[in-house]
Amino acid sequence: MSKRILTVDDSSSIRQMVSFTLKQAQYEAVEAVDGIDALEKIRSTPVDMALVDLNMPRMDGITLIKHLRSDAQHRFIPIVMLTTESQAEKKMEGKAAGATGWIVKPFKPDQLVTVIKKVLR
Repeated sequence: MSKRILTVDDSSSIRQMVSFTLKQAQYEAVEAVDGIDALEKIRSTPVDMALVDLNMPRMDGITLIKHLRSDAQHRFIPIVMLTTESQAEKKMEGKAAGATGWIVKPFKPDQLVTVIKKVLR
């Protein structure tokens, strides 16, 4: 059975590109448009990992990570930030919230798959 990965981004083109990359690598993709949508989807669809954008309306990525880390059911799933932000202080904020890793957009599909394989071991 393939691993299910939640991709959370307010950009439909990024979600489509990530989903396409995941499907090509034999993963199942679940898409959410922001943190609130992600929390609703993850309640009904268990996931093995999450790829989360930082800047989104309604609920940003850091807040989403804090919610997931405070929930016993999702406390230990790998969460990788996939964002245009590359400042050290943003990365430290993400790590403090519980992010497993950080990928800066634009990303290369093979780079994304490599990181996913590494964190899903």
